[in-house]
Amino acid sequence: MADKQYRVKVYSLNEDQQWDDLGTGHISSSYVKHLQGTYLLVRSDSHDALILESKINSNTPYQKQQETLIVWSEAENYGLALSFQDTEGCHKIWEDICRVQGKDPSVEITQDLLEEFENEQLDEVLETNNVFELPNCELGKLEEISDFVTSVLTSPIRKERLALILENEDYIKNLLQLFHTCEDLRDTTGLHHLYEIIKGILFLNKTALLEIMFSAECIMDVVGCLEYDPALAQPKRHREFLTQNARFKEVVPITDRELRQKIHQTYRVQYIHDILLPAPSMYEENFLSTLTTFIFLNKVEIVSMLQDDANFLSEVFAQLRDETTDDDRRRELLFFFKEFCAFSQTLQPPSKDALFKTLTELGILPVLKIVMSMEDLQIRSAATDIFTYLVEYSPPMIREFIMEEAQESEDGNLFINLVIEQIMCDTDPELGGAVHLMGLLRTLLDPENMLATSSKCERSEFLNFFYKHCIHNFIAPLIVTTSEDICEGDNVVGSDKNNTLCALRFMRRMIGLKDELYNCYIIKGNLFEPVVNALLGNGTRYNMLNSAVIELFEYIRVENIKSLVAHIVEKFYKTLESIEYVQTFKGLKIKYEQEKDRQSQIRKNLHSILYSKILCRGTRVVEKKEEKCSKGNSEEGEAIIPPLENDFQDRYKFMETKKTKENEDKVDPPKGASSGGYKFASSHAAAANGTRSLQGSSTVGLMNRPNDEEKDKEDETPPRKRPHLSL
Repeated sequence: MADKQYRVKVYSLNEDQQWDDLGTGHISSSYVKHLQGTYLLVRSDSHDALILESKINSNTPYQKQQETLIVWSEAENYGLALSFQDTEGCHKIWEDICRVQGKDPSVEITQDLLEEFENEQLDEVLETNNVFELPNCELGKLEEISDFVTSVLTSPIRKERLALILENEDYIKNLLQLFHTCEDLRDTTGLHHLYEIIKGILFLNKTALLEIMFSAECIMDVVGCLEYDPALAQPKRHREFLTQNARFKEVVPITDRELRQKIHQTYRVQYIHDILLPAPSMYEENFLSTLTTFIFLNKVEIVSMLQDDANFLSEVFAQLRDETTDDDRRRELLFFFKEFCAFSQTLQPPSKDALFKTLTELGILPVLKIVMSMEDLQIRSAATDIFTYLVEYSPPMIREFIMEEAQESEDGNLFINLVIEQIMCDTDPELGGAVHLMGLLRTLLDPENMLATSSKCERSEFLNFFYKHCIHNFIAPLIVTTSEDICEGDNVVGSDKNNTLCALRFMRRMIGLKDELYNCYIIKGNLFEPVVNALLGNGTRYNMLNSAVIELFEYIRVENIKSLVAHIVEKFYKTLESIEYVQTFKGLKIKYEQEKDRQSQIRKNLHSILYSKILCRGTRVVEKKEEKCSKGNSEEGEAIIPPLENDFQDRYKFMETKKTKENEDKVDPPKGASSGGYKFASSHAAAANGTRSLQGSSTVGLMNRPNDEEKDKEDETPPRKRPHLSL
């Protein structure tokens, strides 16, 4: 057992999983007789009180770390740690622990591993208690400072402490003064060390430090330090570029000094982020998050300050609308406004809503209509980019402007038709601008982002407007291209295989919508005829055309689009039934027959239901009239003769449909035919005294019953006849 005492600091893990410092003292391990065990005892340096009394149990897991640390747990949420001043004391105590537990002192873990997060937290706590002293800011200690700054980047606790020291002192400004000294002395080694130091300070990721480094008096010196990357053979001249080549253009004079400084600062910080600092590795990806946030907040502040300036934006729009503004000036105004819109993407939704509302009120869309029709490619490109920001922000706003413009316009020169014209007239061989504008037009025509309220349906209104005022311009090139083929009687495909495939793809997309209006249009226009002709004309060649046509018919079969299935089978099956290398057309025929059988069964069921309803209706009408007659006789005091038959089937019988003309001639009483070919007849039952019975027929619900209330003029009045249905 260790008789010598060693200096040690004691830590305990609290309920919040944080390490608490219990104090510093001297440790010893000794056998305590009355406690019957070997204990670790730590007595305080200051008041000789016992800080720790812990029994070395044979089943307690102990772990030795970093040659000066021993950690263990005595309960589920109660951990202890000893941090030794020297390695000798740690080794001696560790040997005592291993001896009690019967372990080899060369191991670093006596039992199971402790929780990893406890170890990490303890490491950080220990680091904060170690001596943390930044080297003096001197020319001869730049290497030491560089090593020190680089070493703390791996520890969050040490980064915090270093940032606090740098923030509260003029250390950064002193470093930048040394930068000028090194440049004057042409001390390349010192400049390389300053590069590592400044980069390390940026990687501390602290806003307070960025504000110091990016202040007006420091930022260019920071850029200078970052020019001397040790990986480069010669330093880059970034300061020269920022001060001489990069010039700030005020399209409209900015009178606010703070705003001007903010714009200069943002440009330079963005330059540092994009050009000077190396792309962070996978392990450094979060090191520059504060720098990114710094740029983001600067942009928000610039947009807000410009928006608050009532005269600035108004002046910009006035110059853009002015016909006397030359192209160079207009180009600069648009470039500024494009950058302004790009900055606006950083705003929160409420602020962005307010900004775009202001731009709309100032007339942004009429201005874009003017500049997008100009010949200058750069102006049109900038205008298209601005239009993109507006469409991405609020498609409904653009649609509303377009429809309002149509109501006010007299010459029919609409903004959306101008966009379509730009698509058609794109001079780029790659059609980059046309593809971009088509994406915007697709967004405007997308029903998914159209509003629908109780008082307004944007989908129907805008789509009706588009098909009425714009679709003819949109499809004009297609009509021109295919006009010759149409004259030849082929309204879908021509001689060009690419056109054929494009037409098939378009038709496939239209059918894929499963919209019955489109399906009816296809059937009415007999648009499958050229598709079938293309398939037959392709012969036995297995190519893209063949695959596209077969896939089109297969999709109709799988999705069971009933109207198209019926149309194809009824009109083209005899032509297509010889194609047997796929089962598509036989499958269409099967689908058609199944649907036909289903409809036939439905008709039979409906016929049966209708038959039953007519019978029930007839019997109800007869019963009501019978009841009315009985009630009338009762009121007149006449005797009511009960029916001769008690069973419903004997009292009411349904007369079958007459099948031949001869059967009709055999009936003497007047008859009335129902619309369905069925007739109902009523007869007066004979009285009990043998009087003759009167027969009358009526079509229930269509003709009036015979006047069975007419009385005999003879003295002996027969009782009132009760109606019966008879065959």
